[in-house]
Amino acid sequence: MLNENIRALRKLRHLSQVELAECLHVSKQCVSNWENDNILPSVEMLVKIAKFFGVSTDALLGLETHNSVCVDGLTATEVDHIKLLVADLKSARGAE
Repeated sequence: MLNENIRALRKLRHLSQVELAECLHVSKQCVSNWENDNILPSVEMLVKIAKFFGVSTDALLGLETHNSVCVDGLTATEVDHIKLLVADLKSARGAE
């Protein structure tokens, strides 16, 4: 699960393994090994990865049972817009 989440988050950011490695100050091989489930990142690196992607370590490990979006740094108005967008998407799904 961790390996899949790292890969998915990397791809969502449109980063190559090399680019992610540079951001985290590790080798490309490290990122490749994490994504291929060959090795696990250290606890310190796990925290660093979670902070980089703006997710909790629980989310990264696949332990959260709900989805969340980090809205740190956004204004209250911007957060309200996101809430409206989510409501609209849920409403559109119900209409299918």
